[in-house]
Amino acid sequence: MQAPDPAPAVAAGAAAPVPAPVADVPAALARAVEDYLRHLAVERGLAANTLAAYRRDLARYGAYLAGEGVVSPRGIERRHVGGFAQALRDGADGGSPLTARSAARTVVAVRGLHRFWALEGTTADDPAADVHPPLAGQRLPKAITVHEVTRILEAASADTPSGLRDRALLEFLYATGARISEAVGLDVDDLRLEAADGGPAVVRLFGKGSKERLVPIGSYAARALDAYIVRGRPALVAKGRGTPGLFLNARGGRLSRQSAWTILKDVAEKARIDRDVSPHTLRHSFATHLLEGGADVRVVQELLGHASVTTTQVYTLVTADTLREVYAAAHPRARG
Repeated sequence: MQAPDPAPAVAAGAAAPVPAPVADVPAALARAVEDYLRHLAVERGLAANTLAAYRRDLARYGAYLAGEGVVSPRGIERRHVGGFAQALRDGADGGSPLTARSAARTVVAVRGLHRFWALEGTTADDPAADVHPPLAGQRLPKAITVHEVTRILEAASADTPSGLRDRALLEFLYATGARISEAVGLDVDDLRLEAADGGPAVVRLFGKGSKERLVPIGSYAARALDAYIVRGRPALVAKGRGTPGLFLNARGGRLSRQSAWTILKDVAEKARIDRDVSPHTLRHSFATHLLEGGADVRVVQELLGHASVTTTQVYTLVTADTLREVYAAAHPRARG
């Protein structure tokens, strides 16, 4: 049996007591909604904050149905669910208009409710089965300029074990577009800095779903990694119990994601970069700069480890914006 849709947001904490009845909703609808909320609270153990979010969303849905003359679950048709999804965006149900993200969360709650009712036999079918949440506006990845990346990498220079590690880590992230989880999970044996055929250095990365891919490493990053492995890592590994991990902390263990984030944050501040920078920023910058340099989007897809080229294509929107800006500034008849 298929479970109801997952919670829009799962908050930490112990399961809450069975919530109080939904107000201002016809009695038959309110009882059926309570059955679902009880299921979430008791059987699925959702926390109080999550249940409160469900309650708000389903109370709004119940009020909308009441306004449409629906008094029981069996009276709900697909047009009611679709109408409610649209009303969330324009406030036509009497509530405040919601952003696409908030509206999507509410529709997910409604879909879970109807799936539960259908599975429990409260309704004969599921009128929300093919009603999908509204698409949120596509948010463009944040990338920094090549000049800003260079400032960060140069600010990481230091001839100490930790300084050599920091420079190698940041050069590696920008050179490969690796996720931070992939970087800190690397072993030394995953690197091949001296290719037998004289080609570029490569690294074996393990992405989502343990999908493996080989990614070339540029000469700047290869030199930084070699310096760290030869002159920095031995001093760090000596402080621990011995680990095959590539990037190590001051105690000789694997560097954590949080520590890697802190390293980049500190170096970015040292470089006087006046905006938020995270390890993922370097991944975004890697993809954006490759596309701006003429790389094919499918090549970038493979390098990033994206399962679908659609995920990668969001970066083409960034480069299109850049092209428009350059065109407007450079073409003699772009403005008039």
